Amino acid sequence: MAIDASTEALSIALHYEGKFIRHFEVCPQQHSQKILPLVERILREADITLNELDGIVFGRGPGSFTGVRISTAVAQGLAYSSGLKLVGVSTLHAMAQQVWMETGKDNVVSAIDARMGEIYLCQYNGLNGRVIQATSEETVIKPENIDFSVSGAVGVGTGWQAFPELASQLACEELDSITLPDAYYMLFIADDAFTKGLSVDAAEAQPQYVRDTVTWKKLPGRE
Repeated sequence: MAIDASTEALSIALHYEGKFIRHFEVCPQQHSQKILPLVERILREADITLNELDGIVFGRGPGSFTGVRISTAVAQGLAYSSGLKLVGVSTLHAMAQQVWMETGKDNVVSAIDARMGEIYLCQYNGLNGRVIQATSEETVIKPENIDFSVSGAVGVGTGWQAFPELASQLACEELDSITLPDAYYMLFIADDAFTKGLSVDAAEAQPQYVRDTVTWKKLPGRE
């Protein structure tokens, strides 16, 4: 099961015995009231208990500080009660994965409005199996400080709406049908992580706020 409350959207998705059950809604400031009843409803719909799952996935951020904490805390609580392992998935990564799964394009720049004149940003290009791969570290940055372009890339997320000039500045094509992360796409990223043994115990699950990252930095080997 994947849950995400990191942005204005609240989404939950379950993959069980080859079937998917998913819920997605935009409900700012209602996440804490809705998230647990939705988890219970989806488990009932699948006619299973939490203990029958193999693991729990959560949106680790970046996003709103409150939303990221809700995602992490609820996932930890569920994991503590069931003894399940956890995998945290980036909200930026989830949107890039959605682009690839829906359009087949694998050159993506995800940007979420970080307020205070900044955006959370990460670039993705290429695949590893069924999962799109990051080619930069996640960062928070003022658009005017971005000193690169990614001609031909697809731009997704609320950052493109908050800063309309971003598309021409980065030479990207904005895909306005994808603005917020969806937990459904986190399932596919997390499946890869579980397979590689990258899951953690509840006590080790950490949110990713990204506020301490202030410059664009390429990953090793991706310069």
